[in-house]
Amino acid sequence: MTDEQATQTTTRPLTLETADDFSTVVAEHGVVLVDFYADWCGPCQMLEPILETVAQETPATVLKVDSDRFQQLAAQHGVRGIPTTVLYADREPRESLVGVHQADEYASLIDQYA
Repeated sequence: MTDEQATQTTTRPLTLETADDFSTVVAEHGVVLVDFYADWCGPCQMLEPILETVAQETPATVLKVDSDRFQQLAAQHGVRGIPTTVLYADREPRESLVGVHQADEYASLIDQYA
């Protein structure tokens, strides 16, 4: 994560730069929606504007994790298909969704833990 990403508000998705940053983001933000994606994945590209809306309209931090670049991290989180989103609250994984869902579905899930 760059210094710019560390200081920006969470109204925009953050992009994971190093595996070590994952724990830092999860620890520093109360509710984190982690998006495991790949650049070549069509549904992942469809999900991107939805998650931008979620980042703007909910109290959650959205963290984008390139599952090709961070294969071990994706495997540790049980990612078998992409896009997969994992909701963290209080540093613990609470919910997982596979595929593309509507912004209000993510918002409802986040509201349960925010």
